[in-house]
Amino acid sequence: MTTVLVCAGDASGDLLATGFVAALRERRPDLRFVGLGGDGCEKAGVEIVVGQRELAIGGFIEVVPSLRRIVGAWRRLGVAVREHRPSLAVLVDSPDFNLPFARRLRRAGVPVLYYVSPQVWAWRRGRVRKLARRVDAMAAIFPFEPAVYAGTPLRVEFVGHPLVEPLAALASRFDRSAARAALSLPVEGDFVALLPGSRRNELRHHLGLFLASAAALVRERPATSFVLALAPSLGRDDLDRVLAAEPEAHRVPLHVVSGRSHEVMLAADAILAKPGTVSVEAMLLERPLVVAARTSAFSAWLTRRLVEVPTLTMANLIADAPVVPEFLQEQATPEAIAGALAALLEGPAARVQRERLAPVRASLGRGGAARRAAAMALEMLDARR
Repeated sequence: MTTVLVCAGDASGDLLATGFVAALRERRPDLRFVGLGGDGCEKAGVEIVVGQRELAIGGFIEVVPSLRRIVGAWRRLGVAVREHRPSLAVLVDSPDFNLPFARRLRRAGVPVLYYVSPQVWAWRRGRVRKLARRVDAMAAIFPFEPAVYAGTPLRVEFVGHPLVEPLAALASRFDRSAARAALSLPVEGDFVALLPGSRRNELRHHLGLFLASAAALVRERPATSFVLALAPSLGRDDLDRVLAAEPEAHRVPLHVVSGRSHEVMLAADAILAKPGTVSVEAMLLERPLVVAARTSAFSAWLTRRLVEVPTLTMANLIADAPVVPEFLQEQATPEAIAGALAALLEGPAARVQRERLAPVRASLGRGGAARRAAAMALEMLDARR
């Protein structure tokens, strides 16, 4: 049986890998999938060698306490490569894990398709040549990315953004009221969605800030409620440990929903989220957004010296303008964040944000990204025969 190894190290990667596996399985139902993933990959039929929750960590020094777990995951995936001898490896985002693993796959003679380009255009541009040496093909999801790899032998194709199609389908099923009903949330009143991230350290760094911002907003708008979307890569025990240490948790009317972040976004009147894929998701769902983040002092210091772009919010990067309010590190105060959320809830700011992001949404394509990436994978598999 022909085996495909899949590596999706975080919640957003698991979502993208799920669609890819479904699209490839539709064309080749005989394929066997094994690897690293979360609940979505498992439901799609991937035999999980390493569960995604084991790698639910990010940052620089924040990784250190989890090194033993990461090394264990690395070893088990290495064993899977030796035992299953995959005909293709599909690496989804997560470059800090996947790029070193691509080198191991190259040495083992396994062709590599990288689905979702690492953000080499934002920081550590030296990885462009490293990727070209270790990866056979790249399925890029942003229209400007193929030009980044110009001059290298790496085959790069813009396949469109893989979330366009599923999020459009979801939005057609759920308006604001229907999403609230599906989540057992009150139909009336303003709701702000809180999305602090899918990794444990993100939850620790961001949730206190988000709750303090929510409390500041409640002081100005007492009728506002909040719904926290808990990523599937995190357990309720992870959340409860953080909540127990946060005094603001008891001052905020908070609902918790696990594993249904997109419905949470659709149910909300505004979103407060950390930087990352969520800004693209909110843009595609046409929900107004504020981005905020804090991390350790060392990680923040290092990021400032490595990152070469003016914003960490993907929607702003694609728009080449500060459309989405962004508050990072020292600027991330509860009062400033609450003020930006109040503006989205009260005035024309939400409409203006949606209008300015409309051409950005259009630039991401009309759907079919997973099918195009699967077609690239099929070509690579056929070349191995």
